[in-house]
Amino acid sequence: MRAIIQRVSRAKVTVGGETIGEIGKGILVLLGVAENDSEKEAVYLLEKTLNLRIFEDADDKMNLSLLDTKGELLVVSQFTLYGDARKGRRPSFVRAAAPEEAKRLYEFFVGEARKQIGKVETGRFQAMMDVELVNDGPVTILLDSEKLF
Repeated sequence: MRAIIQRVSRAKVTVGGETIGEIGKGILVLLGVAENDSEKEAVYLLEKTLNLRIFEDADDKMNLSLLDTKGELLVVSQFTLYGDARKGRRPSFVRAAAPEEAKRLYEFFVGEARKQIGKVETGRFQAMMDVELVNDGPVTILLDSEKLF
């Protein structure tokens, strides 16, 4: 499982011009699910995401997590995180999970997040979405359950 974590002052996702998820200060997660992922990888990435110390404390040091700041979370599925463009010009997505399994693990991730965070918003699985964000910092962190980066 892979995630792009972006610290945001605000973010929203729209489908067909309709806003379906919107947050203020917090984290936007673009989440990709691999073919062999399970709940174990989802729990690992969620815990890592919620506890990343990427928010400033009173001394302007990145010492606080999303849990510490009571920030908000927007989770958007993005299978293209498993795009492999090492050969040719068209990415291969063979490592991405099948849609049914990806949706199940995406929903599991979101459900577990809702147990810990006051406001969790989402995109719409398999929809063409417009994602708008104001990256605060900018702060962008890449996470991978296989710890490749």
